Amino acid sequence: MIIDARTIDADQQLKADICIVGSGPAGLTLARELSSIHPLQICLLESGSSKFEPEVQSLYEGEINSYSGYPRNELTAGRCRQLGGSSNFWEIQIDDEDVAKNIFNVRHVIPDEIDFQKRDAIPYSGWPFERSYLMPYYERAQKICKIGPLSYAAEDWETADRPQLNLSDQGIESRIFQFGPRAAFTHDYIEELRNTPNVDIYTHANAIELLPHSDGKIVETVRVATSANKGFSVIAKTFILATGGMENARLLLLSDRVHTSGIGNQNDLVGRFYMDHPAFNFGLFKPKNSRLFNKMGLYDLHRAQGTAAMARLIFSEETVRKEKLLNVGLALVPQIKGLETQSVVFLRKFTQSIRNRNLSPKTFGYLQKSLSNPDEIFSYLRFRAFKLKQPIYNTMRGGWSSLPNNDRRFFAFYIAAQTEQSPDPNNRISLSKRKDYLGYPRTKLTWTWKQSDIESINRSQELLRQAVVKSNLGEFQPQFELSMGGRPYIASPHHHLGTTRMHDSPHQGVVDRNCKVHGITNLFIAGSSIFPTGLGYANPTLTIIALATRLADHIKKQLST
Repeated sequence: MIIDARTIDADQQLKADICIVGSGPAGLTLARELSSIHPLQICLLESGSSKFEPEVQSLYEGEINSYSGYPRNELTAGRCRQLGGSSNFWEIQIDDEDVAKNIFNVRHVIPDEIDFQKRDAIPYSGWPFERSYLMPYYERAQKICKIGPLSYAAEDWETADRPQLNLSDQGIESRIFQFGPRAAFTHDYIEELRNTPNVDIYTHANAIELLPHSDGKIVETVRVATSANKGFSVIAKTFILATGGMENARLLLLSDRVHTSGIGNQNDLVGRFYMDHPAFNFGLFKPKNSRLFNKMGLYDLHRAQGTAAMARLIFSEETVRKEKLLNVGLALVPQIKGLETQSVVFLRKFTQSIRNRNLSPKTFGYLQKSLSNPDEIFSYLRFRAFKLKQPIYNTMRGGWSSLPNNDRRFFAFYIAAQTEQSPDPNNRISLSKRKDYLGYPRTKLTWTWKQSDIESINRSQELLRQAVVKSNLGEFQPQFELSMGGRPYIASPHHHLGTTRMHDSPHQGVVDRNCKVHGITNLFIAGSSIFPTGLGYANPTLTIIALATRLADHIKKQLST
């Protein structure tokens, strides 16, 4: 049943066996898995409702303290207070068929084995278990996410007309991403739970504080606000936070009546180690033979094996270890002749400066940089002169590989990078002095690059450049600012990670290997906030679902004893 919490009498106490806070993919998965335990009653709290509501979304507003180009709107643009959580923002469309049917998808991939292991070059790295331990849960997650087989090796997906690039001798491999429908979490599972007798979903229910027993070892109640002056509480035997990588930490910090620094924060770890998967322009790959454009369909969004898939380039585990690299994934996006490129961007900056009568050395530096690639400038001027139609290809929309004569259509591949970050305790979520309309402190995010991360990316660029040349494939031009040691413009894929990290020791983590908050017997956390590392370049959803099914099994076992 779905109930509008605003209809609940003020100060009423609801009772449940299990209370789940958050109705995103993690919360929905847990509710579905645990609903099989009859006659236990499950209460699922959601801040939003079935529709997007700007006022409710404004509860995400806060502060971002960053000197490294992190998006200023990330607090509100990357999360969604609505049934289904941030899955409502998934927007990848495979082809024209998806556009016609208004179908949207999200990327899924299992991380590499190395992503779970301790790496000497990455401080604070390592999970409490190996990837192999999670494989049965990944099998279940594949079905929950409605995608294809548990296979992500490129050789299992390549065909004669869609081969993978032969770069393995140079330490570079290809990895498959699969794409699943967002409707599974924005519609299908919500409707299923609506009709599940022992599950009550409360909308417009904002969890604002966890109240422990006076001994601080067990959570007794969660306080819920429906407005600034009205609310109720939920008493339960087991509580699970599934509100995302930022809000899980914020709710623990807000819960400071018994634990004065916040629940689980006895070692000042709650909110620390915030990570994302920064996305940025890695560079431009220009094939030596233009016919290569006709054979790159594996790297396009396409349908295969009953699902949608796309390959990316990655560095082999041996290369990552030897070169002490971050694990980065590289998507190839074809650039039509005449499309705006890095050189054209500098040309635009030059012409704009001239219009503004700015004749500084910096202005003529723009001109010099633009003329370093005259073929790109010529193609762009031809494009503008003949007013050629510009198709849009990016990592969110594919279909280009099905077009004819791509050898005459494209001149290069723009390479879009998505990288892990080294865990850093100085990157963190904390509480702002500003308050939301319910009267509670907003989120404050502090984020920056580590210099070692920048150096790793620069080294990765050089390794790719060498590999392309040695394989006689063409040339690779690194993105300028990175190659000069600067800070790149960041586009966030909204992967908020690490703020309640998992570790067997309470001195290094907020939750243990079973996702239980250290020192609290009945409080668990689900979602990407428990990730000790960013799991390489991998989008987190599949791992979130796998860990949620594992947590559900643990709670079932705990309740049966």
